[in-house]
Amino acid sequence: MRHAILGPGGVGGLIGACLAHSGYAVTVIGREASMAHYPAELELESPFGDFRVPVEHSLIVPPVDVLWVTVKSTQLEAALAALPTAEEIRAIVPLLNGIEHVAALQARYGAERVIPATIAVEAERVAPGKFVHRSPFANLNVAASGKPLLGDSVGRLSQLGFTCRFVEDEPTLLWSKLVFLAPLALATTASARTVGQVLSHNEWRQKLFACVREAGAVAVAEGAKVDPESVIATISGLPPFLRSSMQKDVEQGRAPELDAIAGAILRAADRHHLEVPVTRELVSEIAIRVSSPRI
Repeated sequence: MRHAILGPGGVGGLIGACLAHSGYAVTVIGREASMAHYPAELELESPFGDFRVPVEHSLIVPPVDVLWVTVKSTQLEAALAALPTAEEIRAIVPLLNGIEHVAALQARYGAERVIPATIAVEAERVAPGKFVHRSPFANLNVAASGKPLLGDSVGRLSQLGFTCRFVEDEPTLLWSKLVFLAPLALATTASARTVGQVLSHNEWRQKLFACVREAGAVAVAEGAKVDPESVIATISGLPPFLRSSMQKDVEQGRAPELDAIAGAILRAADRHHLEVPVTRELVSEIAIRVSSPRI
């Protein structure tokens, strides 16, 4: 089975390196400027093991069985220029933050080809072709419709150390991650604190938990089966050093995925006439930070 990675950032590098380490042929897709001097191997430092694996490179997505889309949501439209047609792609698996990209991709390439999936992990690219997986976990959830094609690949990732599940209910699959991710991203970014620092600060901890409950209420209104109190318990047990990718983007002057992550919650809240004041407050604080000359 052949795999391709569209967007070799932290998540793409982790997935690509682990698939190649598991014996699959992997092609990395990137922009011309980044691919010109890209190394012939991916190097990964991970709790699952440290290894270097050979990969192929391309500017255009070649015929493959599975295309993993791992770009930032802000880069999706530009990245899709590398996929002029999906006719020779058996499955497209987007691992973007947010929810609304799934419907957009399915409308563009076909609902039967686009397999919804989510990943929860802290991983980053530290140099071209070199990646560090920092969290002690990597949780990959995939729509059950993808099991016939992806079962073996997901099984091999599980053997490496990923926690993987095939999920029957698509709203639950997508919203479960957002209810976990969005409050963490918003609280850590607005406060400029790590997860542990947020949890140890009473005011920020209460904002974080309130944001989880707001997102949970929106998710339930959207038809998802989520338990905000269980999410809060999971967050409370996270390693204290973790930082969100949104927080890192803001700190490094990059455009954060604010619309994809928080916008999806705000728009759904408006559809269902739900109040989400803490979420709106954190979004406003981040917008001010992003526009401030101090960033």
